[in-house]
Amino acid sequence: MGIGNAIGNSTQEFCSDKYKDFQPPDGELWCEPVWDSLLCWPPTKASTTTKQKCPFEDVFDATKSVEKKCGYNGRWEGQNGTNNEEYSHGWANYTTCLTPEMLRLHGKVYTNTVEGNMKLDIAEKTRTLEFVGLSISLVALLASLAIFCRFRSLRNTRTRIHKNLFVAMVVQVLIRLTLYIDIEVLRRKTYGIQHGIGNTPVLCEASYALLEYTKTAMFMWMFIEGLFLHNMVTVTVFQENSYYRMYRFIGWGCPVIMTLVWAIITAFYYHPKSKFTRCWSGYNLSSYFWILEGPRFAVILLNFLFLLNIVRVLVVKLRQSHTSEIEQVLKAVRAAVVLLPLLGITNVLFMIEVPLHNVKKFALWSYSTHFLQSFQGLFIATLYCFLNGEVRLALDKTISVYLSLRGTDLQARRQSTFSGCQPQRIASVIEMEEEEIRPSGWIRLCCRGGNTPPPDRPADCLTMEPLWTPEPWTKASKFHSDHEDEL
Repeated sequence: MGIGNAIGNSTQEFCSDKYKDFQPPDGELWCEPVWDSLLCWPPTKASTTTKQKCPFEDVFDATKSVEKKCGYNGRWEGQNGTNNEEYSHGWANYTTCLTPEMLRLHGKVYTNTVEGNMKLDIAEKTRTLEFVGLSISLVALLASLAIFCRFRSLRNTRTRIHKNLFVAMVVQVLIRLTLYIDIEVLRRKTYGIQHGIGNTPVLCEASYALLEYTKTAMFMWMFIEGLFLHNMVTVTVFQENSYYRMYRFIGWGCPVIMTLVWAIITAFYYHPKSKFTRCWSGYNLSSYFWILEGPRFAVILLNFLFLLNIVRVLVVKLRQSHTSEIEQVLKAVRAAVVLLPLLGITNVLFMIEVPLHNVKKFALWSYSTHFLQSFQGLFIATLYCFLNGEVRLALDKTISVYLSLRGTDLQARRQSTFSGCQPQRIASVIEMEEEEIRPSGWIRLCCRGGNTPPPDRPADCLTMEPLWTPEPWTKASKFHSDHEDEL
């Protein structure tokens, strides 16, 4: 029985060069050296078994070993002791290398070979869907952040909460896309030494810790969205300004504590003996992951209760308005459907047990859950920003002023032939108007200090001719009127 080292035998070139001069002893049958895309197996005498350390690969425990048997005829044995001419490199049972969590998952996926391969194909297609959805969501979220930061009239507590939620989602999407691209690049690189995030010890753990932090922060800001909306609909007087510091602590501070506790426990107790385990492989399958999943599930539950009460208040208001029964039901259902992704309630699908026992059920679960998760940023950006009445009003105002200035400029050019002084007078007017609408920079717009109007008072109300006057947004009737186009 021979024992090899899996650390440096990870390339086909290395395997060919190492044993190119080997010649079997006269009169003896030996299996030729082979590289099976994971390990280089040395020449082995017939009817013997060689053993090596598990390769340094994702989901593998490098402290365990894997075996390969050379048959009596001098050929590597296939699965179940068979010999296949097409697969001269034989077969090695790498399931012995899997961590306990991944071994249980492997047993559920590979109930049989055919269904196992179908499930893997579904997972590959799901990854493509997820990549597309995350990319589109990233563009939508960045556009929404630009709009919220650009217009002073949109500065209030509600949009500040939106911006914090969008920032958490943007960072999460960027990290997730980076990790997916890294995995795909390493997968396609079949030759040479492979370096990436996944096999860089500190960088990999830090990336996943930051990913889980931003994901937890996203859930916390969704909870704040639900709490803020619930208070606006159900409470008559609510002084939200005094609560914004508490919101920031809940949204960004609490996830730091939870993520640190989870990361420390995972680093010390999740397969501590496996020094070569790659980047906490399968950490989301361990019991320690509920340090993060537990609070997230509690957020979903609380937001679901908020949703039920919001719909109840909406139904009461609709009944008071003497609308038809069918219209009441339709509007209540529409409100519930719109608020489900906004409050993160659809994420509960990821917390239920995956139906791996059936291919069709697994396909339905995989495509639906990953579609909702990857396009969640697009849904939220559309409903919180692009369909928001205040946002559309601010955009219409900017477009109107731009077209007015453009038209005035064209008119000035036409009249310059008849009067030498008129263009100068018109130009001075244009400069004054441009000075009024010129942005003072991204940082000053997003983080203005003493000149910032009160959080819930639009800056346009401070000018001589306000375009609109906001009303207190503290009653269910106002909530319904503002969001009637969305519901």
